[in-house]
Amino acid sequence: MSLNLSKKGLKISPSVTLEITAKAKAMKAQGIDVIGFGAGEPDFNTPENIRKEGIRAIEEGLTRYTPASGIIELKKAICQKLKNENNLNYNTNNIIISSGAKHSIFNALMAIINPGDEVIIGVPYWVSYPELVKISGGTPVFVQTKEENGFKFSTSDLEQVLSDKTKALILNSPSNPTGAIYDKEELKTIARWAVENNIFIISDEIYEKLVYDGKHVSIASLNDDIKDLTIVINGMSKAYAMTGWRIGYAAAHEEIIKIMSNIQSHTTSNPCSISQYASVVGLTGDQSSVEKMRKKFEERRNYMTDTINSIDGLSCRKPKGAFYIMVNITQLKGKFIGGVEINSSLDFAKVLLDECKVAVIPGIGFGDDDYIRLSYATSMENIKEGLKRIKDIVEKSNKSNK
Repeated sequence: MSLNLSKKGLKISPSVTLEITAKAKAMKAQGIDVIGFGAGEPDFNTPENIRKEGIRAIEEGLTRYTPASGIIELKKAICQKLKNENNLNYNTNNIIISSGAKHSIFNALMAIINPGDEVIIGVPYWVSYPELVKISGGTPVFVQTKEENGFKFSTSDLEQVLSDKTKALILNSPSNPTGAIYDKEELKTIARWAVENNIFIISDEIYEKLVYDGKHVSIASLNDDIKDLTIVINGMSKAYAMTGWRIGYAAAHEEIIKIMSNIQSHTTSNPCSISQYASVVGLTGDQSSVEKMRKKFEERRNYMTDTINSIDGLSCRKPKGAFYIMVNITQLKGKFIGGVEINSSLDFAKVLLDECKVAVIPGIGFGDDDYIRLSYATSMENIKEGLKRIKDIVEKSNKSNK
């Protein structure tokens, strides 16, 4: 029987990151000692004060529907956070709380995109950006960034893909997967370009607390013109180790938020009530646990970049934020490793999983086949052992390829 299915749905690709992670988990379940570098979540537990507030919410029966766009207490806490930390003045009508930052991006695209509208995305990109654009009825348009430019696009890059169909630009700083951070001057230039061309900016700032070099600046804070065009995306997952709690939020012009709220009310209704109450404490309570996690990530980043750059055939830049490293594998292409000729990032990722039980994410999932992505959201013990295994197989193959 031939099933007549959605053409739009059939165009959506599965997540490469989830695919590799699932295979690694299956191997672990069989008792195989797999070191995973695929994780897109902190390996720390949610801070105690947030956990306790979640328990209190359950015990006190705060388990019913909330307003579809989120509870007023959390919206007020978000407004205060944005004012204190990002120099952004919003009121509660400018805020929507969703089931994770990914859900906020989905709502934002659904609110601004008409069929055929183009959305500019820098490469390498987070795997879900192009698929979310397709789901919304838009067309993803890609701008290739270069490692020597810190994996960042310039306005001259944006000019080359600008068309009369361009509706929005997705800006991710700090970036997944590259760790790139746009500085204030770079953001000013991009903001000027967006205002001149009347282009929306979806500014994904979910990794803003995980910055090691430089400073995070929200593009919306530069002036009122760019603020009106910007949808700021953030959430609790990365900074507060709350990935499973599923709380993201967006701040934008009231008209945009109104449409996003209408869409959410008919699709998911409100985000989890318990998680919302816990998030209020996360944003307003003691922030010392965030800094402790950031310092641990910084230590791991430093060790990983030094070690990767000591492996003959691999290289990487030191990321300025987030918890990922893009490892350049171009020197390995055409060589044989573990009996397999390496012609792609997927080839290399499969060899590492099969031969040395190390799970990495192939760069093709982020639109760039010359890299693999390693996450340092795992223990230093795992990092040392995993990199040792990679070093052993790569350097062994270097000898046999000579």
